[in-house]
Amino acid sequence: MNFGTITNTLASLSLLAGGLGLVLLLLMALPAGRAALGREMAGRERLMLGIAWLVAGVSTVGSLYYSQVAGFVPCVLCWYQRIAMYPLVLLLGVGLLRPDGSASRYGLPLSVVGLGIALYHVTIQFQPALETNVCDVGVPCTARYLSVYGFVSIPVMAAGGFLLISGILAGLWVAGRTQSSNSR
Repeated sequence: MNFGTITNTLASLSLLAGGLGLVLLLLMALPAGRAALGREMAGRERLMLGIAWLVAGVSTVGSLYYSQVAGFVPCVLCWYQRIAMYPLVLLLGVGLLRPDGSASRYGLPLSVVGLGIALYHVTIQFQPALETNVCDVGVPCTARYLSVYGFVSIPVMAAGGFLLISGILAGLWVAGRTQSSNSR
């Protein structure tokens, strides 16, 4: 596969992931949606955790592709997003091997922090005046190495992955709470 095909595929997957994650998180904002989501995810914990692990894995491989193969030098905020994403691959993988419910409890804060960093990064790419001098002059965080569909940059892709992982892990957390309250 060539660079364009890989980039378009990753951009499309990130938009799909972001949309699904947003739907999951919006459902959690409504009491009826939270209850329905908890019921739907109950019994499907391993599948949902597997999907979150796959998203973290594809995100990690994608970021490594852009830095190691395409030669894009990551900025400071890209590194912070990697610091949040890379451990999720291991944490969610261990959660799949050892299904005790702790993966969502430990992974959710990491994913939410990564999402916050990615959203800030996207914001300053579109509004450079909001940048708070976090990044080096040599590799500015406001620069966009690519722009697929006119707006999908690498931080947008990261945000899509973090959104879906956060939505899944929050749903699993709700499902676990629902199960524990029903068993009392």
